[in-house]
This record gives sequence, C-alpha cells and structure tokens, in this order.
Amino acid sequence: MAKTKEIGADVLICDTAGRLHNKKYLMDELAKIKKVIDKEMPEARKEILIVLDAETGQNAIAQVKAFKETTDITGIVLTKLDGTSKGGVVIGIVAENQIPIKFIGVGEQIEDMQVFDSTEFLDAML
Repeated sequence: MAKTKEIGADVLICDTAGRLHNKKYLMDELAKIKKVIDKEMPEARKEILIVLDAETGQNAIAQVKAFKETTDITGIVLTKLDGTSKGGVVIGIVAENQIPIKFIGVGEQIEDMQVFDSTEFLDAML
C-alpha cells in the first residue's frame, strides 16, 4: 500500500485467492487486509469482489455468507460458465444478499471475462 501511495497509482489490486471460507485464520487475515486499507486509504473507493465458481453449487451460499461476515462484498464474479454448469445458485445469492453480479468468465483467457448481462444470463439458463 505504501508503494501505491508513493507512486500515486490509481488502482491497487489485492488478490486474496485461496481464502477458504471455512478456514478462520484465512478469513481473519482478510478482515485485517480490509482494516489496513480502510486506515491507510480511507478516501479510496473500494470494490470488493467475490469470485464464485459456477460449478460450486450450494457451497457458494456458505462462501458468500462467510465472506459477508468478514468484509463488505460489492459484487460477484461468476466463473466457469463455459461448461455445462449454468450458475443457477447465484440467483438466490443475489436475491438474498443484494450483491450484483459484475462479471462472468466463459473461458480461460482474459478476453473470456465479460461484463455481466442479466438478459443473456437468463436466456442461457432457460
């Protein structure tokens, strides 16, 4: 974070991949990261995205619940929509938690990341 301030960067990305919602010490570290960012950069706009695997199913509900207890989630990235999975579990998550889907992943390349379009998503599900 110090380097971000020093060089006057517009964006700081903290990738916390591997945070398992059922590992308390990892979730505690996530809370600490947010606390430090809030302290060091209180004026910064923060986008906190949870990445959910479309193949996860019902386990995604537990993931979102645990992450919401630890930090303020502002959006969902739904990945692995290139296979047979439709990601239907996310409909209940969005409805219950009022967290929007921001992006979807439909492949393994960077260009396979797309801005979420609800109409296309529903058409694909039906």
